[in-house]
Amino acid sequence: MFRGRYEHSIDGKGRLSIPSRFREALARRRQKVLILTHFDSCVAAYPLDEWRQLEERIRKQSTLQKDIRAFLRLFYSGAMETAVDGQGRILIPPPLREKAGLAREVMIVGVLNKIEIWSKARWEEFLAGSPVTFEDVAARLAELGI
Repeated sequence: MFRGRYEHSIDGKGRLSIPSRFREALARRRQKVLILTHFDSCVAAYPLDEWRQLEERIRKQSTLQKDIRAFLRLFYSGAMETAVDGQGRILIPPPLREKAGLAREVMIVGVLNKIEIWSKARWEEFLAGSPVTFEDVAARLAELGI
């Protein structure tokens, strides 16, 4: 599982160093490949095993539904595979960097089964402008019995 948030930077070649705690989590799971895709104003990075589980759940959905087809086209057409190199870095391809507004300063956010990579400015906007409060989330979780 991925938890926490870390401020990092992307180098001129588009490489990003994965935080050591996240690298350790990947190593425990024997995951050396991440699938990157644009999602909700950031780049989502899924370990390959998590990506495959997501694919299995999505395959069970009917592609006769218009919203499912649109989701598949948007989500999968932008997906790209990247390896974690020997120094714990990944390469974020230019189209994904551009779509997520990633420049030099980024926030790497652990979200349970995936890693999100946000532009630092967009992350700060999200935190400042989110209409959902922690109390709202806690109330919803209580409704779900969590």
